[in-house]
Amino acid sequence: MQSPVRKVALVTGAARGIGRAIAASLGADYAVAITHLKTAPESFPTGVLVIQADLRDPRSYARIVDAVMERFGRLDLIVNNAGTITGSPVNEFNHDVLREAFDVNVLAPHGLLGAALPHMARGASVIGISSVNAVLPPKGAAIYGASKAALDLWTRAMAKELGPRGIRVNAVAPGAVNLPEAPRDTELTKAFEEMTALGQLAEPSDIADAVCFLASDKARAITGEVLTVSGGYRL
Repeated sequence: MQSPVRKVALVTGAARGIGRAIAASLGADYAVAITHLKTAPESFPTGVLVIQADLRDPRSYARIVDAVMERFGRLDLIVNNAGTITGSPVNEFNHDVLREAFDVNVLAPHGLLGAALPHMARGASVIGISSVNAVLPPKGAAIYGASKAALDLWTRAMAKELGPRGIRVNAVAPGAVNLPEAPRDTELTKAFEEMTALGQLAEPSDIADAVCFLASDKARAITGEVLTVSGGYRL
């Protein structure tokens, strides 16, 4: 008897951190493709498709989707995890740096979905990684917060547009996350912990669990939503 074809997930920016945790968790139920920019991923399971891509380049979107289709022949889930954060003090305007926040955080998900849509069937799903800063403005990083707010609106708009095709679109909004490969100093970590109701930072696996839920059939009636996973940050 022929084994059923596994669903396929694409996770952008998954060499480390939250993206890596998401890709690892999805691997239990999906064949997985990931993208990375500069940091080559280490110790991924055999069979994971690794694609080097610069999401600031619009030409990358079709190339990524073509690579996934060539390897797996289908695409059921896109997780737009890749993102960039930069300070944006109003008295130090740098157009190229600030434009990058929108290129990566908003335009890349839109372009990638456009390239992938012809290959996505009813039951497919798109999940973005937003931020609590979409609704809680970050001091000194307004453009980053604005780009994530734009991603939230895009999420709702795409859910409305793609709902008739049976494709769900949601997002997960982390608060401060404990990243072992990029640790904060002790005082800053404590400050963030004290701003949460639970008194602790989320782990990458917490974000991955939320993504896996939204991608699953248990969330089949959920679309156009932004699920905050922050430990009760700034309640």
